[in-house]
Amino acid sequence: MTARKSGSRLETEIERCRSEGQWDKIPELVRQLSAKLISNDDLGELLLGECKLQTYLKENPIKQGASPRGPRPKLVEVRKHLVAALDRGNLKADYLQEASLLMAKLCYVEGEYRDALGHYNKVNLDDMQLVGAPVYKLSMIAEAYATKGLCLEKVPAASPSLSNKNTGSPASNRSTTDREQEIINCYEKSGDIALLYLQEAEKALSAGMQNRSPKPGPTAQDLELGYFLETGLQRAHVIHFKNGNLTRGVGRFREILRAVENRTTQSLRMTIARQLAEILLRGMCEQSYWSPLEDPPTVSPLDDPTRQGHTHSKNYSLSRRPRVYSGENLFCPQENTEEALLLLLISESMANRDAVLSRIPEHNNDRIISLQSASVVYDLLTIALGRRGQYEMLSECLERAMKFAFEEFHLWYQLALSLMAAGKSARAVKVLKECIRLKPDDPTIPLLAVKLCIGPLHWLDEGECFAKMVIDMGEKAAEFRAKGYLAIGLVYSLKATDASLRSTQEEYQRKALGAFQRAQSLSPTDHLAAFYLALQLAVSRQIPEALGYVRQALQLQGDDVHSLHLLALLLSAQKHYHDALNIIEMALSEYPENFNLLYTKVKLESMCRGPEEALLTCKHMLQIWKSFYNLTNPSDSGRGSSLLDRAIADRRQLNAMTLPDFSDPETVSGSSSSHSGSELLTPTSPSTISTFSQLSSPLSLPSSPLSSPSSFLSSPSTSVFNHQPPPFPPLKNPSFFPPPPPPPPPPPPPVPTKTRTHSFCSHVTLRQLSSNCGLQDANTLGFSSMFSVCSVHATSIAASRVEQALSEVASSLQSSAPKQGPLHPWMTLAQIWLHAAEVYTGMSKPAEASACTQEAANLFPTSHNVLYMRGQIAELRGNMDEAKRWYEEALSINPTHVKTMQRLGLILHQLQRYSLSEKVLRDAVQVNSTAHDVWNSLGEVLQAQGNAAAATECFLTALELEASSPILPFTIIPRAL
Repeated sequence: MTARKSGSRLETEIERCRSEGQWDKIPELVRQLSAKLISNDDLGELLLGECKLQTYLKENPIKQGASPRGPRPKLVEVRKHLVAALDRGNLKADYLQEASLLMAKLCYVEGEYRDALGHYNKVNLDDMQLVGAPVYKLSMIAEAYATKGLCLEKVPAASPSLSNKNTGSPASNRSTTDREQEIINCYEKSGDIALLYLQEAEKALSAGMQNRSPKPGPTAQDLELGYFLETGLQRAHVIHFKNGNLTRGVGRFREILRAVENRTTQSLRMTIARQLAEILLRGMCEQSYWSPLEDPPTVSPLDDPTRQGHTHSKNYSLSRRPRVYSGENLFCPQENTEEALLLLLISESMANRDAVLSRIPEHNNDRIISLQSASVVYDLLTIALGRRGQYEMLSECLERAMKFAFEEFHLWYQLALSLMAAGKSARAVKVLKECIRLKPDDPTIPLLAVKLCIGPLHWLDEGECFAKMVIDMGEKAAEFRAKGYLAIGLVYSLKATDASLRSTQEEYQRKALGAFQRAQSLSPTDHLAAFYLALQLAVSRQIPEALGYVRQALQLQGDDVHSLHLLALLLSAQKHYHDALNIIEMALSEYPENFNLLYTKVKLESMCRGPEEALLTCKHMLQIWKSFYNLTNPSDSGRGSSLLDRAIADRRQLNAMTLPDFSDPETVSGSSSSHSGSELLTPTSPSTISTFSQLSSPLSLPSSPLSSPSSFLSSPSTSVFNHQPPPFPPLKNPSFFPPPPPPPPPPPPPVPTKTRTHSFCSHVTLRQLSSNCGLQDANTLGFSSMFSVCSVHATSIAASRVEQALSEVASSLQSSAPKQGPLHPWMTLAQIWLHAAEVYTGMSKPAEASACTQEAANLFPTSHNVLYMRGQIAELRGNMDEAKRWYEEALSINPTHVKTMQRLGLILHQLQRYSLSEKVLRDAVQVNSTAHDVWNSLGEVLQAQGNAAAATECFLTALELEASSPILPFTIIPRAL
């Protein structure tokens, strides 16, 4: 009785050691077993043979793709033990099967593939039971299937030891297909049983089996897959993909990933998840995708059409299968990108968890492997998230990768690009500085930094430094030197716009022209160099020279929208309005949704064809705006709909829009931004654009008024940002030549309440917009529109703060919540309404103009442009006191709005307050010395004061400037790298 109990304990300990791969303990246990005389069979020989074979394979691991190296002295002892166990015939049936499996495995290791197949045929692997089998035997069966598959691949198909095939016959082809199916089945069975073995081994450990042994066993982490189990798990899908059967390959990946995870397979799961994600991203489209919980299609476009009818499907069953994840409320992907993203996020989590960060030499190889593995995951994440425009999420993922990124340029550069795409321009510049340190000879990196500095950030000094880096590289920069001069020319051009002194302004203009000329000489085939040179000449009012260079730019790039636009503005400056309109219409035939061109068309049509045509163009712009934002979707009502998420997800489309710098003196500086602030402030309206439901008849001709203001306020709120627009062109937003900082503006005067509508409106600084809206490149943002008050000047910064404070007060009086999303589309829409209002003002229709202005006020109630237009309408009605109050309020928000200053000066002139009128108009001339209307008004005031000589000078200056004045400011065209 005691002997039986002792033997039972020994057998249990032997079984545990075999299951956990503790082969160093087997010889001692065999000695104890022999000393107890519990068994007189050859179990000891079997155990010693297995122990020595496994030890040999551990010391001399087989590498993937390598052939066995033939007999070895240590393997001779293994064969002696196994032959002795098999020849004596004293083994029990189960142990006899195990001995045959080990002999077949030994034959494979020695390169005797046919002998190995012979042993497997004797055993008949398919008859071996999995139910109730010990854990170690599951491992042996899984290895046996993998070894059999390897042998079948090694032995030629026409081998007489396998079958008598007549190659070339249909029967032979069928036999070849059947043999391929048999090989795949072997590997798939091996993989399934291997997963079952690992699950059961971990389960046994967690159940405390090791506590019943004399000595504690190893932890689960010590379990190793080994060559044969790893081959069984990985070889099947490789053959599927090699044969062009992507459907079965993807299915096999999913089967492995759905199995309940254990610690031994975590590394393998990360590899498989990454490989499956790559296939889903690169080899599968939405039409060929099927859910992981569905059966794969029998015919799929993924599979090789030349092998139709030869694809292999799963045609076997196992008596016991590995456990898979199941239950209620499990997430299941519905499309290929969604599944790929899920797999990559899982892989990223594993890569971060297993990261090797130690810098000591002993861990160098492990750290390199860990970095390479993580880099592949992050590259695939870039592809997956980039397709959906999820740059915010991508930047967050890459920030987590910074633990790997010490002195790793690739990850730093990826992070910088993702931050640019996410609109986090300030942080992107900081990361690009690190990239420049890691790779100082690459000119593209400082050029990217310049793009951000002169675009969304308006950090002109920093931009100048980066541009000089490229220029100073000399011959190292090669063809990028021209881009460096182009960049520094743009910096000087924008600095000239911001300059408050005429001398400083002229100096920067001269530097800008020199830089553009140098860029053109270095790259005479670059149309941008000729275009920006023409634009700078136009801003300097050198119209004939500018015409020559813009024609040269069009010869190099005939369909460039900005060159065509500049040509039209130059023609309008020469008073060839009909020719300019023809150019605009030709450009619109190529770019029909370009709002910038449409704004110019409205101005030209008002002059050439009458206001009725201009109103039709405004109506057309509203219809285009509506189509961009798809407001007809039923789920598009209110905030927080699913389409809002889609708009944010598809932000890459918004990033393609161009928003010009609009640095014209006649309006607020759109090309400037404050360096401080990072919080997004978004516009809102109490009854968001109600007129979209009325777009079937939006803008009426003069015989039919637009609609009443009450109708604008009665419609239900509609979310405009619940669908992301496709790329469309820039807005019109002239800015100004800022003056020296004046004293702080006075508190805003009392606001007329008769037509005032309170509504929340926040005008963001450029840095705020770039950090949160996702508008990231220089052609895209960086420039608040005519409704923003961003400027690096003290006056405009003060205006920004006043307008923001007024907007916050207005928002507190409204019950509607702020609307989230990019600011650009709101500015576009408000500008369309203001253009319509301006047309109606020119037609002397104050009611219709007021209705249009109210629509813009619903979006931006405290915008100085809205207040200026209300002043215009009040003037039209003959209410000069009210107009004066509106103008004063507009100037309290933006003290440097030239048009408002000019109109206020004229009203003061009419009120015979000549000194104050002269002061306001002289301030306006200081802000913009090229505004001919201001010079003319100043001449009238001086003439009324009896100063005929000074008035004559003003009139002559006005005439000279008017002769070269375009229909819209030249700076409506964006200046961006």
